[in-house]
Amino acid sequence: MLRVKNLNVYYGGIHALRGINIEVQEGQIVSIIGSNGAGKSTLLNAISGMVKPKEGIITYKGKELPKTPHKIVDLGICQVPEGRLIFANLTVKDNLMMGAYLRNDKKKINEDLEKVYQLFPRLQERINQMAGTLSGGEQQMLAMGRGLMGNPDLILLDEPSLGLAPLLVKTIFEIIEDIKKMNKTILLVEQNAYKALSVADTAYVLEQGIIKKEGDAQEILQDKSILEAYLGKTH
Repeated sequence: MLRVKNLNVYYGGIHALRGINIEVQEGQIVSIIGSNGAGKSTLLNAISGMVKPKEGIITYKGKELPKTPHKIVDLGICQVPEGRLIFANLTVKDNLMMGAYLRNDKKKINEDLEKVYQLFPRLQERINQMAGTLSGGEQQMLAMGRGLMGNPDLILLDEPSLGLAPLLVKTIFEIIEDIKKMNKTILLVEQNAYKALSVADTAYVLEQGIIKKEGDAQEILQDKSILEAYLGKTH
């Protein structure tokens, strides 16, 4: 579905991504794990058109991706950014409708809104509340719901559990699995390596802009060196 080939990204003199090759198959959850500053968010930003690569090709459903973010969204790719970036001065409902900005299929938009409320009942309870007054967990749910309102086939999820209490982290990952069941494909960037590997089909380990390991997520979860490096334990 998505293929990234020989991707190189620079920030000034810093070589942030070095010859990255990844593949995302339709219907999968693919996790990118790595420490802070490894280049995980840069990779998602390059796919969504927010960062311009110096080299490399990104193809989606067999065709090279356009360079402009709104055209990429139009193709069915949506990014739920790190830090949520919700519209604090708009209501919950207005935030969700912003996710459907490029759509004009009113009936389907309303159907998708109902699906989002089923997935996130808390958002329906706070439908007219200003988004800036929501808790961190609710804001994360809102950011994910807004992404779903674009009716994407591929969702780029950037650090969805960042800054959340353990109980909410559990909830967010359960919702990620529910989203997969809605026939969505997910590329997940996440510092919580254990959770990210637990829900993923395939995983990549990114270190200092280089893919150090790739393969079946459950196999990587059993890898002693990965456990020591990212999970703080040896077994």
